[in-house]
Amino acid sequence: MKTFVVANPKAAGGKVAKRWAELYLSISSSLGNTTLRFTGHQGHATQLVREALHDGYERIAVVGGDGSINDGVNGFFEESGEQINPEAILSIIPAGTGGDFSRSIGMSDIKPEQALRSASIRTIDIGRMQLSDGRGGQVNRHFINIASFGSTAAIMDKINAAPKILPGKGTYFWGAVKGLLTYQNKRVRLRVDDVYDEEVCVNSVAVANGRYFGGSMKIAPEARLSDGLFDVVVVGDVNLGEFLKSNRRIYAGTHLGLEPFTFVRGKEVIAEPVDYEPVLLEADGERPGQLPARLDVVPDSIRLWAPWDRAEAV
Repeated sequence: MKTFVVANPKAAGGKVAKRWAELYLSISSSLGNTTLRFTGHQGHATQLVREALHDGYERIAVVGGDGSINDGVNGFFEESGEQINPEAILSIIPAGTGGDFSRSIGMSDIKPEQALRSASIRTIDIGRMQLSDGRGGQVNRHFINIASFGSTAAIMDKINAAPKILPGKGTYFWGAVKGLLTYQNKRVRLRVDDVYDEEVCVNSVAVANGRYFGGSMKIAPEARLSDGLFDVVVVGDVNLGEFLKSNRRIYAGTHLGLEPFTFVRGKEVIAEPVDYEPVLLEADGERPGQLPARLDVVPDSIRLWAPWDRAEAV
């Protein structure tokens, strides 16, 4: 099988570049002969993966964090949204500051060679979205894990600007504090299929395919990657103190059913700002644009090579 490896050398604060010899040995011993390209900028992985699939590569391995995975997943599709090769396989080698999607598929606490050797193929859903670029244009993107808007996207801006030299979850903590201190809750019109249609003031809304975001927050503890549905979690009109008070429950995944959380499932989500103030949106830790946005599930879309016996979101 022809395998193309795309790696972000800057992932994990540059640790991927420093550990590359070790990582590549693990990858090649598990996946066989491979062709390697490093990314040089945001969007580069999308371009490289598209070219590789057009060149006949059958498996794409992405080395990096959630943002790199998102970039790679978008490369499975043309700009028109058409899938290039539905039979192509995606492999993930987690190596970034974030690792939220890897937690859902059982790869956050296992060495790459162990994960890849015990892996098998399952077809999973992904999300598709159309949203504003904030300049009068439209953005068309896919996401594999979670898209969210409100405080989470504002926080993501701060996280992406934070120094990656901070230890452990320091980058996420630094970004969260800076984002929450300046954020004001937003009024939005939110529709989920025909089960939810409300104008609400929200702190944030998560549209989840996977279970974790924001550095291991278990925002959608019941989400499944192949059920054809989003788990939509609305965090209501809470202040900073109330949000921080609920954080422990969010990390543990025990918050659903409690105030200020609303939980619904659906195939399509439409969100629009009520006021003129922008409502930012993030997807898999990247910031593609803002509301208004339409998000829908693309069922059975990506063939993912993962250690499914360890996975949660199945």
